[in-house]
Amino acid sequence: MLARVKILWTIVQFSFTVSIVIILMYIFRKNSRPIRRSWAAMQMKLLGIELEIVGKVDEEANMIMMNHQSLLDIIVMEYLHTKDIAWVAKEEIAKIPWFGHILKAPKMIIIQRESKSSLVKLLKESKEKYEQNRPIAIFPEGTRTDGKKLRKFKVGAKLIAEKFDFKVQPVVLVGTREIMDSQNMKQSSGKVKVIFLPSVEAKKKTTWYEDTHKLMGETLQANLK
Repeated sequence: MLARVKILWTIVQFSFTVSIVIILMYIFRKNSRPIRRSWAAMQMKLLGIELEIVGKVDEEANMIMMNHQSLLDIIVMEYLHTKDIAWVAKEEIAKIPWFGHILKAPKMIIIQRESKSSLVKLLKESKEKYEQNRPIAIFPEGTRTDGKKLRKFKVGAKLIAEKFDFKVQPVVLVGTREIMDSQNMKQSSGKVKVIFLPSVEAKKKTTWYEDTHKLMGETLQANLK
């Protein structure tokens, strides 16, 4: 019961604070990143999140690949990363009335799933973000999971990384779904473990993508309670 009350309260405060963030990002366009990071820091306190961090952010990485379980994944990475992350996000989110501007205002990469034309757009915008020194953050599984097992990676992240010879940092998040489960409408305070794995060079005609999937999957399994 308490877990459901908590997530209802979070939905209310998200609606209010995200609206403020959207307005501020449009007013202070050049300060989008510090605005988002300040919001993420506030959410970490309000949600009662304790972090356990293994490894560190690679400031030179052009892409961040993460497993995806919860909205909390995004909040944690926005809080921890120092650069202006460019998230790859579904068009369905951008189309949400008013709140879709949380992607439009900071100019995130918005794509249609399973669309060939969207893949061209993804490559074009990825190049633009790279030239702007914005690391691209992507969930290669393509959707949220229950957090118990890593799904097969979609091809998008591989194509982008190899096209532009990106340096890719894999990141494994553990425990975010247990704290914020929007699908089952439950929330609690707790610890999130963030494991920054060594970066890899995305070279064509190598098995870097498959090797990274294997490493991330094994790391997730080893760190599950």
